[in-house]
Amino acid sequence: MDMGQLSSILPLILLVVVFYFLLIRPQRKRQQEALKMQNSLAPGASVMTTTGLFATVVAVENEDVILELAPGVQTRWVKAAIGRVVTPGDEPVDEVDSDAVDEKDASVEHNGDQGSSSKQS
Repeated sequence: MDMGQLSSILPLILLVVVFYFLLIRPQRKRQQEALKMQNSLAPGASVMTTTGLFATVVAVENEDVILELAPGVQTRWVKAAIGRVVTPGDEPVDEVDSDAVDEKDASVEHNGDQGSSSKQS
């Protein structure tokens, strides 16, 4: 192989190596971590599904998980639908920023006043 052929193949080889380290390897690592988490599910664990639904694991059967959404409401999901296990500090708090709401209300009122005054003219 002479230098001309080597220099034309080298960028292709370099591209494959870069794709492997930047895309393929991290994706495999994430898949392995997700599989490990899904296989370690146990009853009583709080989880979030990939669709954003929070629930508690009631039972684990082969590839299925029974989740309790609310007291007495149970549904069957595949393990692959479990996005992550939620620790008590991870759950989102539904607080509304009162300043942002006040500003939004004020802007709506202001726009409403302009619209009504232009209609009256």
